[in-house]
Amino acid sequence: MVGLPVILIVDDEVRSQEALRRTLEEEFEVLTASDAKDASAILEQEAVHVILCDLRMPEVSGVTFLKQVRERWPDSVRIILSGYAETEDIIAGINDAGIYQYITKPWRPESLLLNVRAAAQLYRLQQENHLAALEIRATAPVMRQRVQAKRETLRNFYDFARLVRSADSPLNAVCETARRIAPYDISILLTGESGTGKELLAHAIHYCSSRADKAFVIENCGALADTLLESELFGHKRGAFTGAYENRIGLFEQADGGTIFLDEVGETSPSFQVKLLRVLQEGEIRPLGSSRSLRVDVRVIAATNRDLEEDVRNKRFREDLYYRLTTFKLHMLPLRQRPTDIAPLAQHLLAEAIQILEKSCQGFHSDAIAAMQAYRWPGNVRELRNEVMRMLALGDHPTLGAELLSPHVLRAADQELEEELRELSTGEGPLKERMDALETRLLKETLTRHRWNKTRAAKELGLSRVGLRGKLMRFGLEK
Repeated sequence: MVGLPVILIVDDEVRSQEALRRTLEEEFEVLTASDAKDASAILEQEAVHVILCDLRMPEVSGVTFLKQVRERWPDSVRIILSGYAETEDIIAGINDAGIYQYITKPWRPESLLLNVRAAAQLYRLQQENHLAALEIRATAPVMRQRVQAKRETLRNFYDFARLVRSADSPLNAVCETARRIAPYDISILLTGESGTGKELLAHAIHYCSSRADKAFVIENCGALADTLLESELFGHKRGAFTGAYENRIGLFEQADGGTIFLDEVGETSPSFQVKLLRVLQEGEIRPLGSSRSLRVDVRVIAATNRDLEEDVRNKRFREDLYYRLTTFKLHMLPLRQRPTDIAPLAQHLLAEAIQILEKSCQGFHSDAIAAMQAYRWPGNVRELRNEVMRMLALGDHPTLGAELLSPHVLRAADQELEEELRELSTGEGPLKERMDALETRLLKETLTRHRWNKTRAAKELGLSRVGLRGKLMRFGLEK
């Protein structure tokens, strides 16, 4: 709103008009009219924000006039002035005319100013709301397109291809089964060690289901005490417990119509398991401190790295809850049981690391891949990601060699070497070929462990640098 708010005074008494003008003209642009006809002519020409109208006027009363104003100029804020006692007819007419304020005469200047300021502020807020509503209507199609595009991006990002694996990976069967059951509203339990990709699989299932357009929320059940976990999942009312200063909407309510992923569900206590079972059976949640339940429509995907069947047998996990969660069970194999996945996974993680560290690299040397495949990766993909990040940070060459791996990863290659040496020493074939193979393997392993420092490698092997170089040339191992 540009300039001063415009006030229209409608009063047939000249002295009253002047008194109102003097009171208001310092803060407002004031227009005056002696009757409804003159006032209507002004409203046709001017954008009036607030109308102060006397109740008793010749020909047309103030209430009747303001009813007409409400129909033709509904945005203006209407105030009635009267020196007469209120009657039921007047009150009814005031309501019909949408009067903002009823001010009795004689009025006090301070009180009048406060009322008119509030009316002008109301007009401004109404205009802002109108503009906001117009903007929302104008941008709604664009916003819908953006939301749809974002959902499509998420669906593509969390496709089953996000679970990077080789062409003949053991995970292929798991992903195919997950893809087939994803469209159906059944609960799924994902089992497997930490870091095997259970959360990624849950994402893929959600975005391949009919709930893909709704929320996907995650909670780690093993990270919170019972009361906090109940508050996170079911919500709470203000004052439900110490520190509950405001109402909180729980994750089940946030996920209504969508999917909730309960990670580490095997770590929950027996008392909480009872409450979770009720939610799954009844489809209702009750926020902490609330006296009523709320219905929710949520698909549950749970995950655990524990043997829940063993926990059920030992009474550590409720059998009825286990079967509620396990309409279908999918097991994610650890990385050590799918060594063919290590190379494509390492390349994928290297591409991510290049983006994070902003450092160029062409890939891995074959000896690095061989060493990584020999290691058991107890931390699974998380540990592999950290190792790749470390290698890229330390690397100075276009390709990353095995010498950049952590010592404990290289030691796994040493164990593989010992087994290979035993096989070569007890195997069959010409002695010279077996000895050459043993020497080649020993040379390569020693140089890898010393990060291809030939001086240190030669010292360990009891060779001169010249002698070592000769052997490297002979066996085609010059780096």
